[in-house]
Amino acid sequence: MHNNARELFFENMGVKKPADTSFLIANSGGEGSSTPPANPVLPDKNSMIDKMSAKKMADSSFYFTPNSGEGSESLLINTVNSSASQNSVLSDDNSFKVNMKSFLQYASPILLAIKYAAFFVIFILSVYVLVQCTEYFKEAKQQQDEMREELNTFHITAEHSLTQLERLQGQMEDKIENINVLTELGAQRIKDMFSFSKSDLMKDYAEEDGAKCDYIPLNLRFDCHPENGASQLSCTDRGCCWNPLHQLNYEKNVPLDVPYCYYPKNWTLYKYDNFTKDGNDFSGFLKLQKNSFYKNDVPLVKIESFGVDDTTLRVKIFDPVNKRYEPPYPIREDPHPFSKENSNPQYEFKMDENIPGFKVMRSNDQKTIFNSIGFGGFIFADQFLQISSVLPSSNIYGLGEHRTNLKLNTNWQKLTLFNADQPPTENANLYGSHPFYVVVEKSGKTHGMLFMNSNAMDIILQPTPAITIRSIGGIFDMYFFMGPTPADVLKQYAQVVGKPFLPPYWSLGFHLCRFGYKSLEETRSVWKRTRDALIPFDTQWNDLDYMDKNNDFTYDKIKFKDLPKFVKEIHDAGMHYIPLIDAGVSALEESGYVPYDEGVKLGIFVIDENNNVPFKGKVWNLNSTTWPDFTHPKTSAYYSEMMSNMHKDFEYDGAWIDMNEPSNFYNGHLNGCDFNNSLNTPPYLPNVVGNLLTRKTLCMNARQHLGYHYDLHNVYGTSQAIVVNSALKQIRNKRPFIISRSTWEGHGSYAGHWTGDIYSSWHDLRMSIPEILAYSLFQIPMVGADICGFDGNATEALCNRWMQLGAFYPFSRNHNSDDTTEQDPVSMGQLVVMSSKKALNARYYLLPYLYTLFYRAHKYAETVARPLFVEFPEDPNTFDIDTEFLWGSCLLIVPVLKENETYVNTYLPRGPWYNFYTKEYSNSIGSNYTLDAPIDTIPLLVRGGCILPVQEPSATTTLSRQKPFGLFIALDERERATGELYWDDGDSLDSIEKKQYLLFSFNVSDDTLTSNTVEGSYGGKMKLGKITIMGVTKIVQQVFLNENDVKFVYDKELLVLEIDNLFVDFSKKFILRWSDRKIETHEPTTAVPIKIYKTSLSNENIHAVHSGTSINRITIFEVFGLSLISLLAYKYHVISV
Repeated sequence: MHNNARELFFENMGVKKPADTSFLIANSGGEGSSTPPANPVLPDKNSMIDKMSAKKMADSSFYFTPNSGEGSESLLINTVNSSASQNSVLSDDNSFKVNMKSFLQYASPILLAIKYAAFFVIFILSVYVLVQCTEYFKEAKQQQDEMREELNTFHITAEHSLTQLERLQGQMEDKIENINVLTELGAQRIKDMFSFSKSDLMKDYAEEDGAKCDYIPLNLRFDCHPENGASQLSCTDRGCCWNPLHQLNYEKNVPLDVPYCYYPKNWTLYKYDNFTKDGNDFSGFLKLQKNSFYKNDVPLVKIESFGVDDTTLRVKIFDPVNKRYEPPYPIREDPHPFSKENSNPQYEFKMDENIPGFKVMRSNDQKTIFNSIGFGGFIFADQFLQISSVLPSSNIYGLGEHRTNLKLNTNWQKLTLFNADQPPTENANLYGSHPFYVVVEKSGKTHGMLFMNSNAMDIILQPTPAITIRSIGGIFDMYFFMGPTPADVLKQYAQVVGKPFLPPYWSLGFHLCRFGYKSLEETRSVWKRTRDALIPFDTQWNDLDYMDKNNDFTYDKIKFKDLPKFVKEIHDAGMHYIPLIDAGVSALEESGYVPYDEGVKLGIFVIDENNNVPFKGKVWNLNSTTWPDFTHPKTSAYYSEMMSNMHKDFEYDGAWIDMNEPSNFYNGHLNGCDFNNSLNTPPYLPNVVGNLLTRKTLCMNARQHLGYHYDLHNVYGTSQAIVVNSALKQIRNKRPFIISRSTWEGHGSYAGHWTGDIYSSWHDLRMSIPEILAYSLFQIPMVGADICGFDGNATEALCNRWMQLGAFYPFSRNHNSDDTTEQDPVSMGQLVVMSSKKALNARYYLLPYLYTLFYRAHKYAETVARPLFVEFPEDPNTFDIDTEFLWGSCLLIVPVLKENETYVNTYLPRGPWYNFYTKEYSNSIGSNYTLDAPIDTIPLLVRGGCILPVQEPSATTTLSRQKPFGLFIALDERERATGELYWDDGDSLDSIEKKQYLLFSFNVSDDTLTSNTVEGSYGGKMKLGKITIMGVTKIVQQVFLNENDVKFVYDKELLVLEIDNLFVDFSKKFILRWSDRKIETHEPTTAVPIKIYKTSLSNENIHAVHSGTSINRITIFEVFGLSLISLLAYKYHVISV
């Protein structure tokens, strides 16, 4: 903060004024090098004093030395003698000297009185000037606040105008599109006039059963022939419209563009038979009128709609005669009956009794969020379900797991959901299936929809915008979440699929692993060198290298013979250990391999339908593999016993479950699959990798307890996670920690996820962010990517930046393959070690805040790694952003994602932001900026208005939890802030249910920080060490903690107040307040020496510091030289520390 008086002071001293301390450089969003703000140029202390003294000498007609006596008389006598000699007035020197001496005896007291009177006048004037300056500064600040408010109003008005312009632009684009459509229609009709045969054919199928092929806009053409090989004949046989816009390509995997073959308007197979409607509660039957082009249409379909609560509407379409498969997970308790009394539903269910389909509207503004009436082709066959709808916005998110941007492409994009062992690449189905989407309109209003169907499916997004869902089994079971904000939608979604588990505190630390530790000695060597480098580190992992013959629930007694001792050594260091457990169990071992023998005895393996024996394929085992059926009621006890036996050998702390899509090195059974069975070759094949459902997995007709693998395939990984979660609770009696590759809806209640076998490339580094953010939407917050990549050799530059980003993945683990070079931080060299320590120390410093975010995810379904659009839904600029992300509401992470760059371009939403490292402040107007990003630093920004609970970092979370807490406070424009801390022992089961925790709330307003214990009880010791408050505009003179005067440091350039070495009981309520005035105390004050020094802050601001509990700013100075000291005091603020 600068002011005119201060600038004038520097000008008078002949010194260059300090530069602006803002850490942001505004830009237009383009790329280019950035210039960091210059450090303030400050004057040398001695040169300032010399210049001030010289100035005073020049301004004085004569000058008194500060001491009386001979020196003073000599100076005066010499001055008078010189005057007398020039005017020749005296005649008798001796007489004159006697008279002068006599005169001085009488005049000296008067002169001294005049001298002190002059100093007193100077003192009064100085005080007056200071008071006037203070009043001027207050008035200036008030004007500045008014101007800022006017500026904010201007920006809001401008933004509103921009929104209006965008709406007008959209309307104009629609009109242009209509003109283009009319032009195209006219051209088509002219063409038809000269082509009798084509128009004749058109007439033949266009009027079949009354369907009309009137012109349909390109973006409203829903594909009637999604299989390859569409032709005019096959299209017309379906009663659909044929009008290819391009040269025919029969090999084309449509729809990747406007469909060749599309449904005519109001195309339908069903009509309503009878129905009842009571408000939003609807029950009716759809009766089949004609068969579709898929086999076994369901002749009678029932449709029901009912409110789950005021914000969630459920619509089910099912076969009322024959029970069809529905997903067994997530395990949903029947909701409490929704009482219509005093209800205020935010939705309306509409239908048209003449045309099958339905519409869901938002009740408060009548906005349609889903409309299937007359759009696409509704089909309900045994192995083909299809429904289409227009959407209110193209800002759509979710529908994972895929390698895409966070905001999905609606330009004829096909997304396939079928869990597969497939390294992440674009346009491929990956490890998880989550048929849930979120749509954000330009206004920020948001809704979501969950399609609770676990069968393989294609989802097509087209630029209407519109969506088509095609599943090959199950029923239509749709939940509509009305929001109105993204955060509200995610909470409503969590009420259906379940909220995330609360992780153990240690799991928030850094994890290290590799596929390819060939021995225990190699594992221990990497573990030790990482610790020796003082890199914060909590958990060592082992891939299947530790197993005997790659068999589950064993360990190699030769290469890993001392594994139990090593695990104990890890525990003695306050650390943890996690081994891999693959889904498959060896099926061809000598008698005595308990996991297989016991599984056969209990009958808990997936069954080969052809011969009623355990289904056999192969993964890592030497001969063959079979797979437990985790839906079988006996599997939970079986798995608990196997895991317990292994835990008796070495006391592992969590489980890494892998290959659980399930993955198979064969395409189905060792002897192949029965491809005459329609489960293996369905009438419609979704766009799965390899064009084969059985590729690298089981045959679809393999039997499980709850049905065929055809239906249960996508839930296999989550069913394993549920069983392993239960087993770990029984074995350790502590919170389970599980990381799984395969996922399905509700998975986050039991386990986390890592993004699989990504490649060591800058592209994979960048694409890891949208995938992690998508999983946040799916209520799976414990998610991360393999830091530095899994496949391929990571370079030093890549691993350096990836360790920085990975330090802020919710799940932070470095892991890679056995056929690549080492990539643990120490192996990559000193640069990576330095960057890793800096980034991970920042992570560990912020762990209390991160832990609180996981508590809020568990309790309130809030996101941990948060997309910007979730936090700022009313800012359309955030809708496309997936190269930066938030931790909660308060910490913005802006990683470097390109090679050889030492800056990063970023968008900052409107409001104050503080540099995490330097504490520099900038107030964003909602624009693009360039941030400096040195090679060892990832930019971190703290949002104004936030209070972050922190803790001094250490080598492990075990040690850091013993350190004092701190509060890192960033004030907003009104100098207010709020925050929260959840704290428990970090590992016990059911801490929240048992009230064995403390929940704190923090609030800053009116120059006062208040800490309150909201609820709970915790017996652990908690000490408060340091409080940092950024954005304090008043020049602080005094700080009180619970009315006791405390030492502090205030930086007037950065506007930062720091209070250190408190060591008070953090679990008790406290009040901290600060003032820009010194309040007198009853205790006498003692003057102490002033020490002037330079701080260690980045801009090396000079401070004047004193010690003592109560001391006034001016009273410590002597009267002599008061004007000089006043000027110095103006520059060097005298404050307490």
